[in-house]
Amino acid sequence: MRSVTRALLLGLAFVIPWEYSLDLGEPYGNIARVVGVAVLLVTVLAVVRAGHLRAPETLQWLTLALFLWLCCSALWALDRTESLRHLRTYAQELMILWVLWEFVDTPLELRRLIEAYVAGAAVLAGLTLGSFVFASNPDQVRFVAQGHDPNDAARMLVFALPLAALLVNGENGLLRRTLFGGYLPLGTLAVLLTASRSGFLALLVALAGCFLLLLHTVRRAALAASFGIPALAAAVWLSLPRQTLMRVMSVWDELQRGTLNQRWNIWEAGWQAFVHAPYFGSGAGSFVIAARMAPTDTAHNTALALVVEGGIVALVIATALVVAVALCVLRTDGPLRIALASVLAVGLLSSMVATVQENRATWLLLGLVSVAARLAAREELATPRAFASQEEVEGCLLNATPAAQE
Repeated sequence: MRSVTRALLLGLAFVIPWEYSLDLGEPYGNIARVVGVAVLLVTVLAVVRAGHLRAPETLQWLTLALFLWLCCSALWALDRTESLRHLRTYAQELMILWVLWEFVDTPLELRRLIEAYVAGAAVLAGLTLGSFVFASNPDQVRFVAQGHDPNDAARMLVFALPLAALLVNGENGLLRRTLFGGYLPLGTLAVLLTASRSGFLALLVALAGCFLLLLHTVRRAALAASFGIPALAAAVWLSLPRQTLMRVMSVWDELQRGTLNQRWNIWEAGWQAFVHAPYFGSGAGSFVIAARMAPTDTAHNTALALVVEGGIVALVIATALVVAVALCVLRTDGPLRIALASVLAVGLLSSMVATVQENRATWLLLGLVSVAARLAAREELATPRAFASQEEVEGCLLNATPAAQE
């Protein structure tokens, strides 16, 4: 039963990046929701059969505390129906972190999950590229896979970049290294096609992490990449629509003199909503009502959304959760730490202009971080070997004790 759960987890990691491109309609929802429900059902059977749960750590307890507090907030929510709908979404997404913690036992399983997410991101990148190639409107500026929001798609694509570089770093086979390395230009191009300005800023952070990863062990590849940047930039300049590039490049003017695409107005309304219920919030899923926004609006800021819906209590728990994630990253080492730190940096940057707490990718990646920290503490040699080049593995073995080598 545990092997079935792990297989379904791989499928879930694969479909999460492009989940909105395949919607099965009511009552099923998108493909990630269907696979997630299957994961939950099999997980319950596996846990009942085993008769025990893995002991949770700080990150898991904080996640549970945040969910329970948001459940309590439904008692005083401005819209009870909307609050319950959001709580159902939270339950489906936070469940991912717990299932990963329970069923990922080895560094190889962790690596396979990362490979599955990168493969799913490659599907999203291909669908985004297809929307550009087959676009029927010559004046179209933003391109994205069907069903996806351009900013959300850009974030999914950027998350995968440091992970792909990590896999390149730890892969010795030429074919697999080429496949994982191929995502770096493909994902970069897809992010630019979305014309997401927040995605572009996150892309810069992720590419810096990628360069550090390649420089860590594959120095010749990093040097070659640095020389290839001008050629890649020229190719992008010639192939992308001028309006798309101009929108991406307008990020600097928007930061200095703009409203961040009306986000300042939304944040001001959100602040007024917070002032009216600062301690306990207005209830899960109540941001739009409390801030008197249009039904299709969002907070465009994760901290603001949490503090409006769950008050200062929710913000304190969420802050503690972020600190716990950062400590988990520090418990890892080598290329894995660089990759996870890059992913965390992208997530924090994205949270400033987007609401990422109700996103499956967020909790999948947090789950991977917590598992990586646990494995790094338990298997000092095995975890680095799963993400290191052959040269690093040989160095680890030479410096390891005879017991560790066995």
